[in-house]
Amino acid sequence: MTVLTLVCVPVLAAQPAFAEREKHGSNGQTEQHADTGDDGSVSVTVGGVVFDHSKNGSGDSVGAVTSSTSWSPPACWYAPKYSPEELQKTLEPIWEAESTGYEWDAKQREKYNAKDEKKGFNKDKSGKGYWWGSYVNESFPPGWDECDEDYFWVDTGDAPPPEVENAVTPEVLAELAYAEIRVPGTEVTLAPAEATKVNLPTWAWLDGAEFKPVSVTASVEEIGITATATAEPVSLQIKPGTPDAQTYPASGVCAIEDGRIGAPYAKGRADDTPPCGVKYLRSSGDGTFPLQATVTWEIHWTGTGGAGGDLPDGTFGATQDVVVQEIQAVNR
Repeated sequence: MTVLTLVCVPVLAAQPAFAEREKHGSNGQTEQHADTGDDGSVSVTVGGVVFDHSKNGSGDSVGAVTSSTSWSPPACWYAPKYSPEELQKTLEPIWEAESTGYEWDAKQREKYNAKDEKKGFNKDKSGKGYWWGSYVNESFPPGWDECDEDYFWVDTGDAPPPEVENAVTPEVLAELAYAEIRVPGTEVTLAPAEATKVNLPTWAWLDGAEFKPVSVTASVEEIGITATATAEPVSLQIKPGTPDAQTYPASGVCAIEDGRIGAPYAKGRADDTPPCGVKYLRSSGDGTFPLQATVTWEIHWTGTGGAGGDLPDGTFGATQDVVVQEIQAVNR
């Protein structure tokens, strides 16, 4: 059974005044709630997008992958936000408060045809489309404030305006799902376990049962689009933490084979070359060497209408301390 931990992150960054946000669409607003399905899975709605984490990595050691390139998932996006009636209820109190200035209020009323009881705010199109607005990643990464388009209308079945960057499409949903992927921790098992010896090959491996593909599905139910981003482990890179070491293989990159990275040490194989491991050429003295282990995950996506493709590889790593001792010899 998959155990999911849902963390609701408070908004820590300073936000502009409510009226100022409305001048620039819905910039700065986030919405989050969770729903539990009959099978015990949890779907989380964040910023107009529903994320299904039931096939995501779980446990205390999981973490988010980092793109191996300069690419990063969208920090803000546009999605359906209001029906005509909902937008009217949102904007009219702002105008009535007269905190945003008569001139601006007048232009807004004109834009949304607010004086027309039947057609204002596109009420004559109720049930046939949505007013779209901007949402932000609640961790406020760089670029979170770049979605500053005002509300715009999209008829049901139509694509959002092509000039609006990061308006949700299957591909944008896949990119948002990428940011939700969590993969297992990368602390490798070493043999010898407690302390290794100078010039003695140290075997390294990762439990194959934990390193299986994980995925997150993102969807916008109002417009019937969905996308799934899937991450599959492909290799482990070992950096010994000192130049006085030799890795196996020489590149330090261990490929995944038969669902496992590396191979467990077996008694009687002390003189064998490990398929994945390291040999230290000097002692760590009274300290340790910081061995870094990083797994690379290939990420691809599929979406509504047969869409799909590849996203940049993701990496997730950890550092562990290794004690390296001199081999004690007895002179006779």
